[in-house]
Amino acid sequence: NAPQLEAVLHSFPDGLGSSPVTWTTLAFGAWTYMVRPIAVGGMIVGAVYTLYNMRKQLFGGIVRSVRDVKKAAESGVAQPRLEKDISFKVIFPLIAIFTVLMAVLYYYFCGSWSGAIIAAAVLLIAGFFFAAVAGYLVGLIGSSSNPISGLTLSTLIIAALLMVVVGVPGQSGIAAVLGVAAVVCCACGVAGDMMQDMKVGHILGGTPWKMEFAEIIGVLIAGAVLFLPLLILHQGDINAGGVGFGGKALPAPQAGLMAMLSKGIVTGSMAWPLVVSGMFMSLALILVKAPSPMLIAVGMYLPLETTFAIFAGGVIRWLVDKRAEKKKLNAAQKIRVENNGILLSSGLIAGEALMGLLVATLAFFNISFPSVFENPKAWVGYAILGILGYLMIKIPLSNAGRPDEPAPPSAMA
Repeated sequence: NAPQLEAVLHSFPDGLGSSPVTWTTLAFGAWTYMVRPIAVGGMIVGAVYTLYNMRKQLFGGIVRSVRDVKKAAESGVAQPRLEKDISFKVIFPLIAIFTVLMAVLYYYFCGSWSGAIIAAAVLLIAGFFFAAVAGYLVGLIGSSSNPISGLTLSTLIIAALLMVVVGVPGQSGIAAVLGVAAVVCCACGVAGDMMQDMKVGHILGGTPWKMEFAEIIGVLIAGAVLFLPLLILHQGDINAGGVGFGGKALPAPQAGLMAMLSKGIVTGSMAWPLVVSGMFMSLALILVKAPSPMLIAVGMYLPLETTFAIFAGGVIRWLVDKRAEKKKLNAAQKIRVENNGILLSSGLIAGEALMGLLVATLAFFNISFPSVFENPKAWVGYAILGILGYLMIKIPLSNAGRPDEPAPPSAMA
């Protein structure tokens, strides 16, 4: 089978043909260059389907945003303190200034004023409407309802197609497309966060313009600081023998998806037959009423170690639910179990992220790890995972409370 394996490996791009001829490299190549494009097609249809299902809310958010802007611009009456926002006499000039600055940045990316102006226009229009939609949905339903992936994907496809139309090819066009999508993605995320903050502030009697000013300061500080941990993660992985973001240790799947899409559309190298196959796959899942075609496609796109960890978490949740049913817990107790499980899981996620950053920091400064961590035994890892799994089942169930206690608010609401 070696000659056949070699022939298949040589058909893959990016030098996989020089890899050792093994079933592992063949499987990795098939997943990278065959399965993932199919998953991309599935995610595109899944994103469109998600937006279609939310069409009424999306349209309502757009109409509301336009109405609010028009009302604020026309109103000359003094607003009550609880309804006073930052003046549009300040907002509109700032929007104009930053749009010009972004156009200059996009010109630096693509080297074409026509491409830069179009990219800035897409940013301005998509950023305004999509941020309004994201904020409206989060404020109305909750953070989990923010269709940020679908909105970003839509922006990226629009920008990429326009780059092709105006003739901005290669890496320049890809950089401009990713620049537009990144800003719109951040705008949608910040809009959702702001709506949650503004909702809480309104309940507590806060002044809107002061909260908005605080949010602006927060965004500026975050933008100035967050590049440091990203740099540490990227360079630390390189120092440890990896390739940084996009490698095995830091796969960055969503960023990889955006890069693959923009590169494929702008350069014309997209494996369209596979992408179209993925679209039909997702359409078939929709027709059979699969719970979430988007998540199925994302599961195909993500590396196995990531999806298996999610699967393991799902198994633990299933065991907790089964145990709760066996103990005949009432609805209030089940909510407490769920809340404690979410709190515990969130703490583990945060702790793992901090430890990952600590490990990357050590690698960034070329500090050697203690020898005990160099070649750990597999059974040690299995034992630790087993203990964690037991605690994630035991602790939530032990905090179910008494049956006569009132039900707390659900963390999933």
